This record gives sequence, C-alpha cells and structure tokens, in this order.
Amino acid sequence: MTDEDHLWYYDTTTGSVSQGKESSSSSRMGPYPDKATAQQALTIAAERNKSADRADEDWNR
Repeated sequence: MTDEDHLWYYDTTTGSVSQGKESSSSSRMGPYPDKATAQQALTIAAERNKSADRADEDWNR
C-alpha cells in the first residue's frame, strides 16, 4: 500500500467516504487524514469558499 491508500476521500457522486482512491478523480475530494474529516468534505469546502469570497471582496475594496 502507498501512503495515498491510507488517506480518506469523499465521493461527490455517491456521498460516500472511502480509504484510498476508489472513485474517479472527477468526483473525488481529498485526501483527508481520517474518515471523520472526509465526511465533512462539503462543509470544509463551503467554509473555504466563504473565506476566499471574503478575501476577494476585501481585495476589490
């Protein structure tokens, strides 16, 4: 097993979490260090998007 096989991924198509790259790259988010974090992938992405949007707004002022 490679190091990537021990990491966790979120599948946006099925909403499932897997250890290792089981889903296609177009529907896979990650890697994440553990299952619990991978299960929060959409929340993490939303928070990062909000932060990036705020940074864009600040830049444009």
